[in-house]
Amino acid sequence: QVQLKESGGGLVQAEGSQRLACVASGATFTSYNMGWFRQAPGKEREFVAAISWNTANRYYADSVKDRFTISRDNAKNTVYLQMHSLKPEDTAVYYCAADRSKWSLKNDEHEYDYWGQGTQVTVSS
Repeated sequence: QVQLKESGGGLVQAEGSQRLACVASGATFTSYNMGWFRQAPGKEREFVAAISWNTANRYYADSVKDRFTISRDNAKNTVYLQMHSLKPEDTAVYYCAADRSKWSLKNDEHEYDYWGQGTQVTVSS
């Protein structure tokens, strides 16, 4: 079973940048495709981005495409979310998640098996 811990959240001004990191432990990192999700107050959790175990494939929500980049460093057991041109509507708790199935990248939170505790990102206007 893999444990996930996010970091890098905080307060940032609109149009600014922020990088989130999620460190995995307790299992072989390359056994998992990884995803980022977010949940804004009063809203359901939504998909942000996903990356395959070998970095060959990436998948983004339309709302973040061209602004966010997902990457991973398998030597460091870490997945990143680089966010640029942040908007107030990006304010949310951001979660990383691990998917044991490596067949395809998923945007459905129910397809992910393990979750971190989340990190708050607040974008001020």
